[in-house]
Order: sequence, then C-alpha cells, then structure tokens
Amino acid sequence: MSDTPRVLFWRHGRTAWNVENRFQGQTDIELDQVGHAQARRAGGLLASLGPDVIVASDLKRAADTAGYLSRATGVPIEFDKGLRERFGGSWEGRTGAELSARWPSEHARMAIPDGEPISEVGDRMRAAVDRGLARTPAGGLLAVVSHGAAVRIGIARMLGIPDEQREILGPLSNCSWSVLQERRGQWRLMEHNAASLPEPVVLSDDA
Repeated sequence: MSDTPRVLFWRHGRTAWNVENRFQGQTDIELDQVGHAQARRAGGLLASLGPDVIVASDLKRAADTAGYLSRATGVPIEFDKGLRERFGGSWEGRTGAELSARWPSEHARMAIPDGEPISEVGDRMRAAVDRGLARTPAGGLLAVVSHGAAVRIGIARMLGIPDEQREILGPLSNCSWSVLQERRGQWRLMEHNAASLPEPVVLSDDA
C-alpha cells in the first residue's frame, strides 16, 4: 500500500439552477430531487474507497452532498469556506444565454467583470486542500466536496497547470469525481469526471 495521500474531488449533485443553466456562484441553491438521488448513489460508491477525512464547502448543495458520504462512512464533515464556488458577482442567477448576449467576449473567457479572480479561487482551494491533507493520515484519502468551477481550478492548481490553461481539464458533471495521488512529490490525475468505480479499483501503478 502506498504511503502517499490521495485526494478525491467530488462535485455536488444537481440543482434546479443546473437544469436551467444558471450561473450559481456563491448563491446558496439547494439540491433538487435528482441531485439528492445522485448524491445518495455516489456516496454509497465512494464509501467503499474508505475516506479518512471529508471536507466540504459550506454552501448547502455541497454540504448536503457530503452528508450522504458522511452517513455512509461514519466520517464527520469538516466545512471549509475556502471550498466555495467562484463568486460570480452580477452573473449569478443569469442563464448562459443571457450571459452570452450581454457579455459575449467575457462569457467566452469566463472573465466575470465583478467576480472573483481565478487566481484567488486557486489560492483558496489549494489552501483548503492543504488544510485537509494536514489531517489525513499517511496513505489516506481526503474527500473534498465542492463545486464545478472551483474543483477544476483547484485540480489545475495542484497539477501545476497555469490558470489560463485550466480548460485543458474537462468539466465535471453533477456528482462526478476526480482522484489525484501524490507520487515523488508531484500530484497526478488518476481519474477525472468519473461516475463509477473501476474494476478492480486501481489508483496507483505500483506493482
């Protein structure tokens, strides 16, 4: 068994605003019925990985998603505001079509005029992950329950991908996850946008 840590990034389940393609940001939207079902199913699958620590955004859609994993494992949730979604300013609550019509060039680049800079999201996501890792035993698994944009920015930061090139990582679907593992002082992406567990579960190439 490897003594290097793993980090599981898990995006929250579906909300009504996801269905409507509305920019959620830090607006505290709840899971819809489908979102709860997604989180219940995924939480049961992810419990088999045996997370040692669960940290989550305190926004309700992520907190409630994390609750399913916590109940399935008995591991308590530690809430960290550093895992919140990117603040979207005047974009929050608007549909993608509305954003494209009013801010065409900015929307194409996800450059929110009065929103949170990508660099700041990356900084706080990495700091939150580091706080969680500090409480994770050697060779353990840290489960991070957060949001689509924040997770992708956080993963890019951990992999050393420049913020402006983060789009080389595809997005995460609702309640899908990605797994990173440290090897020789570097983080590697082992799974991305997964919704099922591989058979057998292989998260290391060590023989």
